[in-house]
Amino acid sequence: MRNEIADQMSFNLVKAIKNTHRNPINIILHAVGLVLYCIGLYLIADDLIGEGQKMVLGISSFIAAIGLFLIGHKIEGNIKAITIIILLKYIKSKI
Repeated sequence: MRNEIADQMSFNLVKAIKNTHRNPINIILHAVGLVLYCIGLYLIADDLIGEGQKMVLGISSFIAAIGLFLIGHKIEGNIKAITIIILLKYIKSKI
């Protein structure tokens, strides 16, 4: 009986993401933010691993991406549905 209730109440990550990203402006901001996020991570890793001096640009891109994500969720009206909160809920549902 307990497992049946847990299955019914389980957290669906894909459903949560789809439900928190419906506004077209939010989707666009997330698309641009994702590109900046990846570039930022690459530049930070390149600076740490290689001889590059791109740390400031990498951190700036990373912070700009997070800002775009937050603005998108503010427009959507679900600022509490940012990735870290969704991931923590998902992990909690699996424990």
